[in-house]
Amino acid sequence: MNLTGRMLIGGQAVAGSQALIAAIDPATNQTLEPAYAGGDQEQLGQACALAWAAFDNYRETTLSQRAQFLEAIAEEIEALGDGLIARAMAETGLPLARLQGERGRTCGQLRTFARTVRAGEWLDVRVDQAQPERQPLPRADLRQRHIPLGPVAVFGASNFPLAFSVAGGDTASALAAGCPVIVKAHGAHPGTSELIGQAVVRAIARCGLPAGVFALLFGSGRELGNALVSDPRIKAVGFTGSRAGGLALCRTAQNRPEPIPVYAEMSAINPVFLLPAALQARAAALAQGFVSSLTLGAGQFCTNPGLLIGLQGPELDDFIATAAATLQQSRAQTMLTPGIAAAYQSAVDTLSGHARQVAAGLNPEGPNQCQGRLFVSTAREFLLNPALQGEMFGAAALIVQCADVQEIQQLAEALEGQLTATLQLDDADIALARSLLPVLERKAGRILVNGWPTGVEVCDAMVHGGPFPATSDTRSTSVGTAAIQRFLRPVCYQDLPDALLPTALQHGNPLALRRLLNGQREA
Repeated sequence: MNLTGRMLIGGQAVAGSQALIAAIDPATNQTLEPAYAGGDQEQLGQACALAWAAFDNYRETTLSQRAQFLEAIAEEIEALGDGLIARAMAETGLPLARLQGERGRTCGQLRTFARTVRAGEWLDVRVDQAQPERQPLPRADLRQRHIPLGPVAVFGASNFPLAFSVAGGDTASALAAGCPVIVKAHGAHPGTSELIGQAVVRAIARCGLPAGVFALLFGSGRELGNALVSDPRIKAVGFTGSRAGGLALCRTAQNRPEPIPVYAEMSAINPVFLLPAALQARAAALAQGFVSSLTLGAGQFCTNPGLLIGLQGPELDDFIATAAATLQQSRAQTMLTPGIAAAYQSAVDTLSGHARQVAAGLNPEGPNQCQGRLFVSTAREFLLNPALQGEMFGAAALIVQCADVQEIQQLAEALEGQLTATLQLDDADIALARSLLPVLERKAGRILVNGWPTGVEVCDAMVHGGPFPATSDTRSTSVGTAAIQRFLRPVCYQDLPDALLPTALQHGNPLALRRLLNGQREA
């Protein structure tokens, strides 16, 4: 693997001039080479200028050309082989199987968006043909398609060095929409980011696309990120990270002379409702499944089940006892960075002052390790204390005991916006579940029954989003093919001659798209 410690701008490796970033192996606290110097304002401006210059060319590539480009990125990532996985393991502490799976997901979603692009339905072509004889007024010929917004700034995530970073979901969906992308790499895994960036650059060259379609920048702190979002040539932002970081970018985007959308996935505790009949029938099995989900990947998933809600009584007591006993046997796991490990410990220390700890996992055996924790509180305390809704990014959860069904419903109404909400139920719980469903639809982007929220399938129907503060824009998803819609806007063309119409809107429908024609969907 050829790591240069440089950014990628205009298809070239470019040395930064600002503060250095170096990855740290969280399992050993060893600093990894090379170091990466951050970009300055001139280099950022160069990347934005190249992206803007490439935009009009790239956005009118054919559906086939753009799909082939996305597939080429996947092929170039796969060609990196084991070296990519080894570097990602060193920079994140994540195990081999997890990163191999994440690479498969990353390449799979690129190919999924290639399929989506080829199908062309995302253009949402609508045609209302002219009606010159209509009375009392004739109707003009009206045709609509969606076009890309413009260059997109993408911020790499700490917890998914492949699937939510340089060539992850935000980048894949923006490129699919026809938007050039400038990525600000996450400082925790710069080497992994450079390798993936090199793969994207090679794919651009293979496909004969403008070099400005992609750039990779490094920078410590928030200065470079805020400058990137402030640049007038950037037209949208994709972000996965903390609430504080996401809100800071939202403020920057809204304070521009031309405000732009920020699609920020920020925080969630992903409530799980343990309904009475399900608890009575299978408390022990539910407890074991919960702990497996909670501790997966040291709990460093945005869909980690951080809150469980059930009726107080012997069944919930059995669940708590089994969950506690299971968690006490769970090994501590290395977290992604020293900073994340410290933030986790701070969060559980804070919660210890507001709720009763009932279990802890095995003691850490190395640096930056996550020791699982389980806390218990009551619905009354939860409703009175906003601190109990705080996210603990790691393998820690709070169980809330409710005195009756009314408290369960009150608690559901009091929840902040979430990525997911889960109902563990049996047939006898259907009526209660039905009463909760309208509330959960308002609170979450994905509702599960008899499953666990960790694990997000990349497919057409998936929603990975939700009301604030889970995301900054409740109307969108960052996973699944609908993610492309974030980076598009509609344009209507009135009475344009066929020679001026975009190919997708021409009278003969040369792309054979399934249009909405005069109010009827074509077969």
